[in-house]
Amino acid sequence: MEGKKKIVIVCGPTASGKTGLSIMLAEKYNGEIISADSMQIYKKLDIGTAKATIEQQKTVKHHLIDIMEPDQPYNVQMFVEMAKSAIEEITSRGKLPIIVGGTGLYIESLINGIKFSKQPDNTQIKRELQKQLEENGNEFMYKILQDIDPEYSKKVHPNNTVRVLRAIEIFKLTGCTMSQQLRDSKPKEKPYDSLLIGLNYSNREKLYENINTRVDIMMNNKLLDEAKYVYDNRSNFKTCVGAIGYKEFFPFFENESTLEICVDKLKQASRNYAKRQLTWFHRMNEIKWVMIDTQNYEQIASNLTQEFLSI
Repeated sequence: MEGKKKIVIVCGPTASGKTGLSIMLAEKYNGEIISADSMQIYKKLDIGTAKATIEQQKTVKHHLIDIMEPDQPYNVQMFVEMAKSAIEEITSRGKLPIIVGGTGLYIESLINGIKFSKQPDNTQIKRELQKQLEENGNEFMYKILQDIDPEYSKKVHPNNTVRVLRAIEIFKLTGCTMSQQLRDSKPKEKPYDSLLIGLNYSNREKLYENINTRVDIMMNNKLLDEAKYVYDNRSNFKTCVGAIGYKEFFPFFENESTLEICVDKLKQASRNYAKRQLTWFHRMNEIKWVMIDTQNYEQIASNLTQEFLSI
C-alpha cells in the first residue's frame, strides 16, 4: 500500500450512527467528510436523507452534500468521479478523507477503483422500456432483469426503476449484462489504502428500534412537508422520487391512505432497507465491524484509525 492515499470509510445500515462517528473521527484525525449517499447530494432534501445538520457541517467540512438540484440525475459513476476529485483535493491540503454512507454500491465501486466506460444510449429503447414500466409496473420490469441478470438483480431494489431499466437497456444494446460489465471494469489493484469501519448492532431489534425512533423524530421535524415537495415535483425528480422517506407518503397525498399507515410503511421500508444494506456490506470481507450496543464503539473506531494512520 506504500504510496497510496489513505482513506477511512465509515459504513453500515441506516440509523446506525455513521454521521456522529465520522464527525468525531474527522475532528480527532484532521479529516473531512465525503458523503457516499445517493440522496444527500440534493439540495432541499435534508430530513428524509438524514443529512448532517448545519451545525455539524460547520464543525467539519463535508463534500458531496447539497450540490445538485433534485431534478438532476445522480448515479454511481458520477459519485466515483466526484469522490475521487474530493479525495485529491482533501489530501492535497494534508487532511484525511473520511467517506461516510450506507450506499454499498458507491463505496465498493470507489475502493475497488471501478472504471466506467461510456455506455451506449438509445432513446427509442428508453421510451419502450418506460412504456412497459407504465403499463406493467415495477415488479414486471424487475422480473425481466432477474431473467437477464439474476446476479445484478440481487443488488437492486424493484422500486429502483432507474437502475432496473438502465440494466435492461444496456443488455438490449450490448448483449452484455451489468454484472459482467462491472467485473470487466474492476482493475487488478485497488487505488487507495482503505480502512473500512462498519457500524452495526449485535441485537438487530435495537437497530430496528433506532430506525423507528428516527422516523418519529423526522416526522416532528416536518418530513411530511419535504415529502410533499417531492410529490408535487414527482414528474421532474426522477432519481429521488423513489427514495425511501418520500414515496411512502404518496398514498396519503392522493387520499388513498392515512398518515399513520404511511408512517408505519416508512418504518417497515427503512427496516427492510437496513437488512439489504447489511447483506451487501457483509459480503465485503475487509470491513472491521464495531457493535454499537455492546462495545465502546467510538474508542474502538478511534484505535483502528490511529493504528491505520501510523502504518
